[in-house]
Parts: sequence; structure tokens; C-alpha cells
Amino acid sequence: MSEGRALMTEREREILSGEADVKDNYRYKVESQVRNRISKRMQDDVEILRERYPEMMEQLQDIVCEDED
Repeated sequence: MSEGRALMTEREREILSGEADVKDNYRYKVESQVRNRISKRMQDDVEILRERYPEMMEQLQDIVCEDED
């Protein structure tokens, strides 16, 4: 059972991971949608977490920055 969407839907994950057999044009469309979500929506979410839920912001940073150390 899925817990819902994080950054990508389950279908987007399948497409971008190469598990789904889709036409290149559709894959490019999905890539664009995810890029737009990152650049346009993620900043708003981060600001809310930073201001109101610092413990969740720290958890997000730990996950995103995990391999940078």
C-alpha cells in the first residue's frame, strides 16, 4: 500500500527509473513536470518546514544531503 506522493507519483517513479516502457516524448514530459515541481513548488514547502516544523526540515535535509558527507 502506497503512502501517497513525495516528490514523484508512483507512476513517475516507474517512468523515470526506466521500469515503465513509454515513448520518449512522454518521458520528457514527466521529466519536465518533476523539474517544475522542484523549482516552483519545493521552495514553498521548504520555507514552511523551516519556519514552522524545524524537526521535519532537519529530517528532509538529512535525506537530501545524505551522500554529501
